Amino acid sequence: MRRPRILHLAESRAEPRAWTGAFCKAVRQIGDLDIVEGGADLSDEAAAERIRAYEILVTSWGARAVPASLASEPGDLRYVCHLTGQLRTTIPIEFIESSIPVTNWGDAQARAVAEGAVTLLLACLKGLRPRIERIAGGDWRPPDDFRAGMLQNLDLGIYGCGFIAGCFIDMVRPFGPRLRVFDPYVDELPEGCEAVESLEALFDHSRVVAIHAGLSPETEGSVTADLLARLPDGGILINTGRGAIVDQEALFAELQSGRLRAGLDVLRPPEELPREHPARGWSNLILTGHSLSQPYPKAYDAAEAFEPMHHICLENLRRHLTSEPLRFEMDRRRYELST
Repeated sequence: MRRPRILHLAESRAEPRAWTGAFCKAVRQIGDLDIVEGGADLSDEAAAERIRAYEILVTSWGARAVPASLASEPGDLRYVCHLTGQLRTTIPIEFIESSIPVTNWGDAQARAVAEGAVTLLLACLKGLRPRIERIAGGDWRPPDDFRAGMLQNLDLGIYGCGFIAGCFIDMVRPFGPRLRVFDPYVDELPEGCEAVESLEALFDHSRVVAIHAGLSPETEGSVTADLLARLPDGGILINTGRGAIVDQEALFAELQSGRLRAGLDVLRPPEELPREHPARGWSNLILTGHSLSQPYPKAYDAAEAFEPMHHICLENLRRHLTSEPLRFEMDRRRYELST
């Protein structure tokens, strides 16, 4: 197999979680890899000239933005492999509409994020935080008005049905919830799911709603105060997608009143709440700081420091060299929803 020239152009320094020693070694078994740091110091023209000398550009977190001019004047460039997920800040839309294929990590994080969503769902459904707080405070059993439930026969609404939602559905389906899904862009739903025609219908018929939609102009702020008001008393909102999809002020008002419960891995940017924010102390809210899907400790130098994204990238590099169809190739719709 021929050995292509492969480039990673970092804005400052190569991101250690992406560019582990084990991954770099594996890439160098496929081609001649150059990792160039300090790309922010290059003009667009200089960066484009550097990239044109390589057949494959691998981008990731911390990569220098790719000049749009390369889409029409690529030189030797034949493939852009984005190691991670969201790529709009790194790879311009001109590439998606060009002859240069672009891929990303596809479903690499799907199981980890879905597992986090299930964790939040069960923790909220069983009232885990208030149970722990009561026992720590000297009580033993929950009070008579305590809220807790189970997945069997639970009316569970799912907003968005991509890779992560598919994994989430696979994980909860064996427990027997009634699954309803709103996603106007999906033609075929997973087994056991009922499609609903609107967000209003989803919230009207759900005790729990799990958000798995991507962030776009269409979805930003789409979970409104009106929709939240449609959830029953004790209803639950789970969000491991993007915080900006939800009207956060409206949600916090519902939580502060005690009417709803929530498990949130994500919040509206800048995400981190001030240290003194009262929401940190609400027993009906679980916050996990946009880190629930990440393994700890982060031993990036370990020999086994391979994540699913690394395997997908390596597979696509090999597919490119053997002219096989690439996995998770971007089109405009996927590009816009990759957040």
